[in-house]
Amino acid sequence: MKRLVLVAVAAALALSGCASTPEPAAAPSATADSLSGSITVFAAASLTGTFTELAREFEAAHPGTTVELAFAGSSDLVTQITEGAPADVFASADTKNMAKVTDAALNAEAPVDFATNSLEIAVPPGNPARVEGLADLADPDVRLVVCAPAVPCGAATVAVATVAGVDLSPVSEESSVTDVLGKVTSGEADAGLVYVTDVLAAGDAVEGIGFDESGEAVNVYPIVALGGSDAPDVASAFVAFVVGAAGQKVLAAAGFGAP
Repeated sequence: MKRLVLVAVAAALALSGCASTPEPAAAPSATADSLSGSITVFAAASLTGTFTELAREFEAAHPGTTVELAFAGSSDLVTQITEGAPADVFASADTKNMAKVTDAALNAEAPVDFATNSLEIAVPPGNPARVEGLADLADPDVRLVVCAPAVPCGAATVAVATVAGVDLSPVSEESSVTDVLGKVTSGEADAGLVYVTDVLAAGDAVEGIGFDESGEAVNVYPIVALGGSDAPDVASAFVAFVVGAAGQKVLAAAGFGAP
């Protein structure tokens, strides 16, 4: 009897060995990024370096997307947008120019502040004009270049000069901060009022001179997705990318302040 039991158990084990063993469940595959489409971003000239990097990182994170960039003075960009230029996102160097876009109801959502910036004096290497502060820029022998008042860096220049009681007489007023920097690096100017971030980005091409009055005109940078976009989800995602951790890391490394 005991032998029969053992035979029965052996037979049962043999049958179970022949049965198919269930395979472990496969790990769920990563969901492919569904974001796709092309957008055009209009951004202030002072954002050239950072937004070029951010666009590259955004496209890498979302392989189905393409980000085209257009840089100029914020006031010039607003003029283009209000006249119907195709743009999906606008990043301004001040809130005043952003207000022109929202007042015209051209935005798809509320603007979001993403950075701050302040002025610094840029001079050629060696500082040949011996500029030490804002008051020195009033010297008629110093060839000074600034932004036009309609441009955010120009409005900030007017503000700091007014606070300091300094009468500036620039040899030229440029339509963007990059044009001001270009005059200094080419030797056409002894000094220029640009942003702290521009001096940092220029490296050894210029020297930066800080001044106390710069704190009286700190520019706040807002960004917004515009209406009428063919890829509104991509535009909104790019805005979120700029204001998120990845964007803030790039902006901070370039010298921008937190909003």
